[in-house]
Amino acid sequence: MAQSVWGYDSDNGPERWHENYPLAKGDKQSPIEINSKDVQHDTSLPAWHASYDPGAAKTILNNGRTCRVVFDDTFDRSVLRGGPLTGAYRLRQLHLHWGSSDDHGSEHVIDGVKYAAELHMVHWNPKHGNFAGALKQPDGVAVVGIFLKVGKTPKPEMKRILEEIDNIKTKGKEAPFQHFDPSILFPKSRDYWTYHGSFTTPPCEECITWILLREPIEVSSDQMAKLRSLSKNDENEPVNPLVDNWRPPQPVKGRIVRASFK
Repeated sequence: MAQSVWGYDSDNGPERWHENYPLAKGDKQSPIEINSKDVQHDTSLPAWHASYDPGAAKTILNNGRTCRVVFDDTFDRSVLRGGPLTGAYRLRQLHLHWGSSDDHGSEHVIDGVKYAAELHMVHWNPKHGNFAGALKQPDGVAVVGIFLKVGKTPKPEMKRILEEIDNIKTKGKEAPFQHFDPSILFPKSRDYWTYHGSFTTPPCEECITWILLREPIEVSSDQMAKLRSLSKNDENEPVNPLVDNWRPPQPVKGRIVRASFK
C-alpha cells in the first residue's frame, strides 16, 4: 500500500492503515463506541462556546475522500472555547463522513446506534504556533462532532454545503465558499460527550479533544443522496462514487468518556 493512496477500499482501507501509519494501532485512537453505562457524568464540565466569523469561510473542495469546507485560520477569527478546553481553538476546516445508505455512515457509535453521517469541525490550538505544531501536542486539536440523522424534512442548515456539490463532483475540484456561518450546523442542545482521541484518517495523530454533541441534526434522505453523488475519481476517470468514507470504532483501551449531562 503506497503512502499516498490510503482510502476506504479493501486494499487500502482502515484495516491496513497501520502498515504505513503505525499510530493507527495506538492507544488513543478514534472513533470509539460510546456506551452510556460506562460514561462518567462530570458536573464540573462547563458549557462550550463558538464564535465564528462568517467571513472566514473560503472554499469547498472534494479531495477524493471527503467534502471539506476550509476557513481562514491565520488569526483568532473563528474560535471554539470552554467545555473541556483551555484557551481558544481556531476553526480550520469542517468535513463529513457518510455511508452508502441512510442506516450507517457515522464514525462514532452511540449505544449501538449508527447515524447516516458525521460532521467534524476541526479546530487547533494556536499556542502551538501552527497547525503542524498542534498535531504533535496532546492538546493540539479540538473536534466538534455532529451526527446527521435522516428525518422527513430537509434541513436548511446543510443546504448551503449541498448546493455546491455539483461544482465539486470529482476529486480535486474546489469552489469558492464565502459568507458561511458554520454555527448554524449546531443542534439546539449543547450537551456533549468528551474524550481524548485521534484523527480518524491517517496518520491518525493522537492530539484530539473530542466534543461529541448528543443531539443529532436532521437531514432528508434526498440531502444524503446528494452527498453520495460526489465521486472519488478524477474528472476524466470512470465514475467511482464517494461513499462509506468512515473508519470503524477503535478499542477504547481504558479511556474515560465524560458527559456534560446526566
